[in-house]
Amino acid sequence: MSANPQARRILSGIRPTGPLHLGNYHGALRNWVELQYQYECYFFIADWHMLTTGYEDTSALPDNIRTVLIDFLAAGLNPGVATLFVQSHVPEHAELHLLLSMITPLGWLERVPTYKDQQEQLKERDLATYGFLGYPLLQSADILIYRATYVPVGEDQVSHVEITREIARRFNHLYGREPDFETKAELAVKNLGGRNSTNYRQLRRKYQESGDADSLERARALVQGNNRITVADKERLLGYLEGSGVTILPEPQVLLTATPKVPGLDGRKMSKSYGNTIGLREDPDVVAAKMRTMQTDPARVRRTDPGNPDICPVFDLHKIYSDDNTRAWAAEGCRTAGIGCLDCKKPLIEKVVEEISGMRKRAQEFEDSPELLRNIVTEGADKAREAARATLDEVRRAMHLRAD
Repeated sequence: MSANPQARRILSGIRPTGPLHLGNYHGALRNWVELQYQYECYFFIADWHMLTTGYEDTSALPDNIRTVLIDFLAAGLNPGVATLFVQSHVPEHAELHLLLSMITPLGWLERVPTYKDQQEQLKERDLATYGFLGYPLLQSADILIYRATYVPVGEDQVSHVEITREIARRFNHLYGREPDFETKAELAVKNLGGRNSTNYRQLRRKYQESGDADSLERARALVQGNNRITVADKERLLGYLEGSGVTILPEPQVLLTATPKVPGLDGRKMSKSYGNTIGLREDPDVVAAKMRTMQTDPARVRRTDPGNPDICPVFDLHKIYSDDNTRAWAAEGCRTAGIGCLDCKKPLIEKVVEEISGMRKRAQEFEDSPELLRNIVTEGADKAREAARATLDEVRRAMHLRAD
């Protein structure tokens, strides 16, 4: 970890729509498990986000939250390393969402690509609500309340991080000024000490005179790594680099996740809405039976027909689970009709069942101990609230919403 963990903070969440599946695991959770040992990570169950499209019936929400939390733990997330929590247990998200709604232009929300896409996909639901229009702003509040440096997303979610950056930029422009800012910033430069002060001034001048991005990043690293100055001075110095004032809400960066194509049983993207999923903790016998009937290359009607692995959903799973030799064997056998589809599926079934069996075993400890699960949620919320309160204190101060 860095000297200033906030400089390496990550935030991400999943909506509790029911048991998680292999698409969720390979699209997000597996990456989170690796990231938790490299960054200060906050991973949450986004129950308020469920209400943006599923507000009519919330009766399944408590069970779904518990299920998803156990799925998190079964997948390998470690509550001793990462902060795991439920969104609604940290009310600071809602307050920051409210405050940001005061400064966010409606047009910014209406142009988010997924806004109209989801309206089209969910025609049967009444989505003419502020909650649905404003869900990208709630996502922004989720990120900004922790001053996250990175948000791990696939390419289809980049627009949500971009609007978060715009909102942070607007907030800092409106409220990131303080009396005698330059005087305080210059004093903070001196507090860096000797050589660091000189380096900071040189890097700042080079960036401001020529726009040298490398100088900006080096200056930021110099500030973030200095333990002699206060947090307030760090914020001043980071803002002074660009002459913009105090950076109250840092702009998050995208951490693009390499998301493999995880096909469902019918060949389409694995999704609960398609009913084509393999659950993370499903019964191994059920999983094996499902995979034996999984869609393959439709051109292989008979065992003797050659196939094309490039268009076969089963081969997409081989890309995730199989080694080079097994993939070569499957591709060659498919193209020459040297193996049948069930032969091709057999090593895959073994790998998937092995993975799911491991998750079921890890989950059992938490299934058997409700108290342990409650403690994890409580401790996670306490840690999250501590970080969220620190941000909200700064936001309130900047907006003159507190007396001191």
